[in-house]
Formats: sequence, structure tokens, C-alpha cells
Amino acid sequence: MKSILIHWQNGQGWKTQGSLEGKDPQLVIYFGSKKALDESSAFEHLQKMFPKAHLMGCTTGGEILNEAVWDDSISASALYFDDTRIRTVELKADHADGSYHVGRELASALQAPDLSNIFLLSDGLCVNGSDLVRGIFDVVDSRSIVTGGLAGDGANFTATYVGLDGNIEPNTIAAIGFYGDKIKIGYGSVGGWDPFGPDRVITKSKNKVLYELDGEPALDLYKAYLGEEAKGIPATGLLFPLSIRPNEEHKHELVRTILSVNEEEKSMTFAGDIPEGYIATLMRGNFDNLIEGAATAVGHATPMSDTPWQLAILISCIGRKLLLGQRISDETEAVAHVLGRKVPTIGFYSYGEICHQKFTQQCNLHNQTMTVTLITEI
Repeated sequence: MKSILIHWQNGQGWKTQGSLEGKDPQLVIYFGSKKALDESSAFEHLQKMFPKAHLMGCTTGGEILNEAVWDDSISASALYFDDTRIRTVELKADHADGSYHVGRELASALQAPDLSNIFLLSDGLCVNGSDLVRGIFDVVDSRSIVTGGLAGDGANFTATYVGLDGNIEPNTIAAIGFYGDKIKIGYGSVGGWDPFGPDRVITKSKNKVLYELDGEPALDLYKAYLGEEAKGIPATGLLFPLSIRPNEEHKHELVRTILSVNEEEKSMTFAGDIPEGYIATLMRGNFDNLIEGAATAVGHATPMSDTPWQLAILISCIGRKLLLGQRISDETEAVAHVLGRKVPTIGFYSYGEICHQKFTQQCNLHNQTMTVTLITEI
């Protein structure tokens, strides 16, 4: 396997790092802001650069290239595989209620005895990521590795786009299946958020919508805890995610990000399922813990390993970027310090991250995490 990095900036065009040594790549993965991807000449040029490759990408809340974090750019990697077969699929999801069935359809299109792993990108607003993952694993073997993320739109939450071999569009899910025993994948996903306030029981919810905590309107409780910060919801809600777990004894929680609120219903819509009966705890960010969480995610992806990784894909939540502000590159530098600065790295800031948990070995939709996918052939 060989990979190169490509980066586009307005006024500077595309710049390439590395060499494919005359090989024609089979795959290009790209991440860009809506503004940058609206520059049709930039995307058209990318297609002309790699006419034989599948191109898969999405919109973002910021782009990652090695240790640097960019805005209004496009970061990409072109990959050539020596001994790995790939297959791609693109589907439409018009509403969140159909996400489970889309997951099954996607997995059925990619399923094969030698399927090793799936990397996917999904619309970040109209898809229920939890249902999407459940649908996939109703078809593929539980040992298959699935990683990816939900497209972003900065802090706007207006529209997110995904594309495969053509223009990027809303309501779209795209995925790549990797086949054979030569491809190796490392993965890790860690948050680093701190809990505050008491644990509460989710007493009324439906799918992604939370109505009541301990029998009280969820939005009223949330605003009471946030105080002045509540005036900027849902954007400020990114800085105060919700941790959920099945019961008090369950130590490995999922974190959920607010997408929108309904003032009349006093409800909140999150990026993933909020099951009734679960325990919920409000979270807030600590800079050092978030950065340490990013480094820990790499540690989970490379446990006791000297594998020569040939590409790292980082998917981190837009809430982390908003909170860390000018310190945002601290988390990408923390990743590079653990991983080594010779591993080519691309990534983006998302509305949700898809990855297996280290402790449960189950794949879930996560919010507010740094998720690391490492790729190589041996």
C-alpha cells in the first residue's frame, strides 16, 4: 500500500505530499468545507488528477492534515493497494426513521466472506447514526471493523453533504468495503469530557429525541444547568454534551451531542439514540482531559504494536473544536506524538463518530470523541 496527501486552499490550488511511485490509486478520500467544495474547479481538478480512482468524501466543521487544523480547505489522501480489493456503495436516506434499513442495505451490498472492514461517511443531520450501525451489524459479522463519521457543517447545522464518484449531496451515505487478509485496521475512540451535576433517569424519549429527565422537561433542566450559556443553544450545547449508559453499574458510557431543540415541546434532539431508562449525566470540557483523550484514542488503535501504518484518518467532533478554540491543534499534535509524525494523516471535524469501543468491542455511534482509524497492508 502507498498513500499521498493532497491539500487544497483557495488561491493556492492543490499541493501534494509524497509519491505513489507511478501507481494509479484505487481510492481517494477527501474532507472539505462546504465553501471549498462549492469551488467546482477544485473538485473537478481532483477528479482529473485521479481518473481511475473512487472518490469518497464529505463536508466538515474543519479539516485535518497531519498535525494542522484548517478551515475552508480540502484535505485528501490518494491510496494505492497492492493486494486489497475494494468495493464502494452510495445510498440515500431521506429521513432518520429509515436509517436502520439503509444500514442493512449498505451492509448487504458490501457483504462477502473476505470482507475485512468498512469505512463510511454519512449525512450528519437526517441520519440516525445509532440505527445505521445496528442495521449494518444485523448483516455483517460482529468481528468486522466499521469506522467512519457523520458529515459536518461547522456550527451551522444547516445541511451536510456526502459524495461518491461525483458531486456531494445531502441525505447521502457512502461506504467502502476492504477485502482480503492483507489489509490491517487499527481503531480507537475516546472523549475525555468531565461529568457535572447528578445522574438522572431518561423517563421519556423517542429515538433521538429526549423529552424528560426524572419526569421533568429535559430542555428546562438543561437550561437551568447551563445558565447564560443556554442562550446560544443548540450551538452552545456542543460544549455540554450528554453522557448516557444503561445503568449505574455500567462504566462505559456513550456521549451524545445536541443537534436541535424544540421550545414548544421542551425537547432536545441528539445525534444518536437516547433510550428510555438509561442514566444520563451532563458533561463539560476540560482542555487537558480532552487532549489526553485524543492521545489515548491512538493508544487504543496501536496497542503494543510496531505496525508500519500507512495512513491515519482522524474524525473528531465539532464540539471539541469549538471548545478548544485556538488550542485545537493541541489534540492533533497529541495524536502525532503518540502515532509518530511519519504517518500521513487526514481527517475532519464531524457531527458524530463511528467506531468500536475498546472495552465492549461493540461498534457504536459516538459524539464528542476523537476517533482514529489506521490503515496499512502487510
